Amino acid sequence: MHFTLRQLQAFLAVASTGSFTQAAEYLSLSPSAVSQLIIELESLLGYRLFDRSTRKVALSAAGRTFLPSVRDLLRQMDTTRMVATDIRDQAAGLVRIAAPLVIASTVLPRLLAGFRRRHPKSIVRPLDCAVEDLVEKVASRQADLSLGPDRPVGPEVLRIALFPSPWVVWCAPGHRLARMKRIRWSDLAKFELVTAGRDHEIHLASMRQQMLEGSRVMPQHVVDNISTALGMAAAGLCFTLSPAYVESLARPLGLVRRDIEDPMPTREMSLYLPADRHPSPAAVAFADYLQKKLVTARPESSHQRAD
Repeated sequence: MHFTLRQLQAFLAVASTGSFTQAAEYLSLSPSAVSQLIIELESLLGYRLFDRSTRKVALSAAGRTFLPSVRDLLRQMDTTRMVATDIRDQAAGLVRIAAPLVIASTVLPRLLAGFRRRHPKSIVRPLDCAVEDLVEKVASRQADLSLGPDRPVGPEVLRIALFPSPWVVWCAPGHRLARMKRIRWSDLAKFELVTAGRDHEIHLASMRQQMLEGSRVMPQHVVDNISTALGMAAAGLCFTLSPAYVESLARPLGLVRRDIEDPMPTREMSLYLPADRHPSPAAVAFADYLQKKLVTARPESSHQRAD
């Protein structure tokens, strides 16, 4: 039986109102059009749905049996229509976003709160990960998006640069670096350095290759987490180098920020998306939201692959 949605809607409207005229008004059709839909449906089913008289229209015994299933079907159709609309309007869905601990604990929460107000039916689930795993999380489909410092990507992942964050010195107020008016790389070589994570160590090594021999800084300590490095610096044991976006963790520890001159290296805060598949509408909506909120200065080549 190939009855139509419109026929079922006409049946439910007549059954609910007990009148072809009122059903027609509800459906924005003429009474004759509603009557024709019921005739077509009864012909397909092979039995009468209504007992008609000049005074009233009442459900037949078969119509009363048929009614609950039609009501359930149309209710499910309404639910399906709402879900389809939500997906189209990017209002529903699960988004998994990977981010390093410092980003996941300081930057993401306020962004999640703002996005939830706009898309209350969407669920954004942060995934803590190491910086060096940001690209792999997206490539392996463990995450829909990743947010963090710039990393090299392959053909399956697209990197979008959001904003530059300079590498800065964090040290205790009593540290000699805190009292210096100007800090050059050659000055840093005189003091004990702690770096956080393999990613920081590699990035620092890359910067050293571009500097003169006397300006190269070697870390004496390498720890896993930036919170450990900041804690050691706060105790006056050493200083640490990190992108400026860790400020919300550094300031409560009483650390002093000092900028480095000649050169001032930067890291790009970046958004990583899959390049080999289409993200879900909810993921696209969240990615657009992140870019609008985080981009402060977009260069012409911000949409690029990092080789």
